[in-house]
Amino acid sequence: KIFMSYVGKWQFHSIGTVDDETCERVWLNAEEYIKAPMPYVDETDEEAVADEMKERQKTVGTILEVCEDGKLYALMPLPEGVSKEEVEQAASAGIIKVRDGMMTDDPFTWEERDGALWVDMGMGDDGFVNFSEEEGFLTMFTTRYAKMQ
Repeated sequence: KIFMSYVGKWQFHSIGTVDDETCERVWLNAEEYIKAPMPYVDETDEEAVADEMKERQKTVGTILEVCEDGKLYALMPLPEGVSKEEVEQAASAGIIKVRDGMMTDDPFTWEERDGALWVDMGMGDDGFVNFSEEEGFLTMFTTRYAKMQ
């Protein structure tokens, strides 16, 4: 297996879901995911549907930044309709953190183990989760990210 450098930015590529008929994992691109049914949301509840759409937009807009210093940032798009001033006020008040014009939380710690990227998510025996790298993608739980050029 050829070692791949993890350092850099990774953008949303696809999300894994299970096909109801075949019970196989299928990967949906951003457009397919946004348009996919919401069986776990009451689709007659406009607010619930709107919230789910916001979450999906945030998911497909997320970028993972893997830094050489062992930090990994999940960068999320700023909410729509929020002014630059409001973002700066929220950031200076410590409500949100901003990095490269996107929202982020405290960075995760990552390390390389046998050529694989392991990220401290506070889960499992030692807190680290394997962000498996298959076919050139980083896979975080059910979401695949492709390296940005």
